[in-house]
This record gives sequence, C-alpha cells and structure tokens, in this order.
Amino acid sequence: MNAPKLWKWMPALLVCGAVGLAYAKLPPPPPVDPEKAAEAKAKAADATKKARELEEKYMDRAVERYKKEKGVKSAVAPIATKK
Repeated sequence: MNAPKLWKWMPALLVCGAVGLAYAKLPPPPPVDPEKAAEAKAKAADATKKARELEEKYMDRAVERYKKEKGVKSAVAPIATKK
C-alpha cells in the first residue's frame, strides 16, 4: 500500500476538526442559581431515597418468596453458655 502519509492521517484530522468546531459553537452554560441548585439536589436525594426504599421492598419480597418456594427455614443458632 503506497498511500501518502497525509491520506492515512486525513480521517483523524477531519474528526478532530469537526469535534473542535462543534465544541466551539456551544454556548456557555448559564449561571447556576444556588437556590435552584439546592432544590434540585434535594429532589434528587428524595428520588434516590424513594427508589432505594422500593428496591429494598422488592428484595424482601423476593427473599420471602424464595424461602416459601424452597422450603428454607430460618435457623437460629442457639446461644452457647459456659458451664
């Protein structure tokens, strides 16, 4: 393959140029309002908490169903006493 070195690098150069132009045209992000940021953070934390509670509920249901179907009985180890 006797292609000139420039043609081997051309696709990479075109991609770099396109990414550079796309990035240059992006507007600067708007200033962040501290109150809105705190509100959004609180909403995200609340949503995460609700999702975790739901996940725990479904995990408990799955464990109970598994125990019921497999006939697994919870075995509590007797407390060893010293004599």
